[in-house]
Amino acid sequence: MAPDALLLVSFGGPEGPDEVMPFLERVTAGRGVPRERLESVAEHYLAMGGVSPINGQNRDLLAALRSELDARGVDLPLYWGNRNSAPFLADVLAQIRADGHRSVRAITTSAYPSYSGCRQYRENLAGALSEAGLQDELDIEVVGPYYDRDGFRRPFADGLEEALAAASREDVSEQDITVLFTTHSIPTGMDEASGPDGQRDDGPPGLYTRAHLEVARAVMERTGSAVEWRLVFQSRSGPPQVPWLEPDVNDALEEEAEAGITHAILVPIGFISDHMEVVWDLDNEAAATAQRLGIGLARVPTPGVHAAFVGLLADELLAEDRPPCGFCADSCCRNARGDRPVVPGICSRA
Repeated sequence: MAPDALLLVSFGGPEGPDEVMPFLERVTAGRGVPRERLESVAEHYLAMGGVSPINGQNRDLLAALRSELDARGVDLPLYWGNRNSAPFLADVLAQIRADGHRSVRAITTSAYPSYSGCRQYRENLAGALSEAGLQDELDIEVVGPYYDRDGFRRPFADGLEEALAAASREDVSEQDITVLFTTHSIPTGMDEASGPDGQRDDGPPGLYTRAHLEVARAVMERTGSAVEWRLVFQSRSGPPQVPWLEPDVNDALEEEAEAGITHAILVPIGFISDHMEVVWDLDNEAAATAQRLGIGLARVPTPGVHAAFVGLLADELLAEDRPPCGFCADSCCRNARGDRPVVPGICSRA
């Protein structure tokens, strides 16, 4: 499909104190998250004035992507819509159609295969089409996971190289450093169901975890460093009786301190921008844990508007003749609560 409009799809976030709890209720609807957990997370937002950084970061990304498209001589219109806050997807799709467009190529601000990070966005877009009454008016296809693309990995490698160089300037030896690659924890069942059926045959962990390990190895290889590293998780939000991926980043810092490590570098490979879960969970909570343990801590930036990352998004939005994506098969990253309509996905690989 040759698109006549492009769409950046993201998670969303509150932009004022009154929006915080309604936003969290939309995010967790039907998931059985305890009210006290919502109130705890709400305090994180309220501590920052009730404003999530993510929408401002998406505006910056949208502007950078527009500049990249203009530099390539591409005049396709570029829109932005959110899953959980304004601009809501149904409203944006209605605007796209009112502007005279019929074929939309979308890309999300989530790089990895999982239900919540991939398939759910395709459900959201199908639901938004239905809500706006545009099922027969708009064709939408979504670029599949792009975690394995150089433009996604390079910003993390650049940041890690800088962090390792800074540690060296402080006379911290490699034996005293650990690199903790962090990503959002998800239920272990969701991890096991991530990826198409054919990619789950070699047992646990699921493709979500394996994809992160692949990125971590590639980043370490690019830096040429022999520093020890591991994959850890953060931002658990589910009911306590449901097993989620571990270890938590704070528990990992405790373990590293017991092992004699004096310096930790956090590399948030699960995220494309410095939004709330990076700023609060890493720059606040993990930083406090490291300070209590007497560990020096550095945190690598997320891709944000790094030129390589913006170029990657442009490449994927403009690529021609992409086949249907294996990640987007009916069996991929299934919704544990039952199948729902989805818009088609296309592969992010040449």
